[in-house]
Amino acid sequence: MATTAFQQTIGTFQSHGHINKPGLRKEIGDVAIRLPLKSFKLELGLGLSKRASFSRSLGVIKASASQSSVADQILSPSNKNSGEPRKKSKEAALILIRHGESLWNEKNLFTGCVDVPLTKKGVEEAIEAGKRISNIPIDMIYTSALIRAQMTAMLAMTQHRRRKVPIVIHNESEQARKWSQIFSEDTKKQSIPVVQAWQLNERMYGELQGLNKQETADRYGKEQVHEWRRSYDIPPPNGESLEMCAERAVAYFKDEIEPQLLSGKNVMIAAHGNSLRSIIMYLDKLTSQEVISLELSTGIPMLYIFKEGRFIRRGSPVAPSEAGVYAYTRTLALYRQKLDEMFA
Repeated sequence: MATTAFQQTIGTFQSHGHINKPGLRKEIGDVAIRLPLKSFKLELGLGLSKRASFSRSLGVIKASASQSSVADQILSPSNKNSGEPRKKSKEAALILIRHGESLWNEKNLFTGCVDVPLTKKGVEEAIEAGKRISNIPIDMIYTSALIRAQMTAMLAMTQHRRRKVPIVIHNESEQARKWSQIFSEDTKKQSIPVVQAWQLNERMYGELQGLNKQETADRYGKEQVHEWRRSYDIPPPNGESLEMCAERAVAYFKDEIEPQLLSGKNVMIAAHGNSLRSIIMYLDKLTSQEVISLELSTGIPMLYIFKEGRFIRRGSPVAPSEAGVYAYTRTLALYRQKLDEMFA
């Protein structure tokens, strides 16, 4: 009945040419419809005990029933443009991982936004990272649009004790959404959505990309190259400064990832040295001078607890068997206990 009423109501608005008008509100019996410019929410009253809710975001209509997809988990928590003050968040875990060694890391080349895969060592680093976080809950995964970060996330998840399957969300077109649908509720429950975002990409190194770092230092001088690599606001030729990288990475984190943490979801981000340094600058409230000296090792996860609107850094888990690593909070301790009982 809810679905039929929904289709009839939408058909009525389409036939009168109202479906795209911003700010429209219409009440039909116990049906209330709000149609702002970019999204709408439809609630259908079904007696006193049942209520079906439908919402539209990014061009996708979704129902909070069995027809929902893994992608729905991404679209629902966002509080962007709500104008409402943030409520105190539930407790959540945030894991940051810099990708494992890439083929151009091995060759000592400036990589930036060039898309190269991991080395054998990088694969091993990603697997080791996965072992370190194998007892920490993960509900959402974000990666950059570059293969070395995506490989790191996927390889790390092969080690997780929960054995959920990371599934890349394809929202780039209506066809991509339709073709990647999952029709088993049990399968959805055993899946983790993976979102790829170019905003989490490594800093674009401009005309340095593909150049050997030592040869570049010999050509331009060590001081000049050091300034390009380590200053906060001086970009390499036709490239990005750390400040420019931070603008896009932190904005994406605040708009897309932080709402997930506020809703209580546990998030892993697999990205790059400079995009993660930018995010850590925001999390730890570092100055521009403090962040330029921050070094992140490849394949070493870093854990934060997000609680009551604050990020609490917990360092890197040492080993999956070290109980103290996961006893940072009651929530993580209980999750670890649950895993032990499930796989005993």
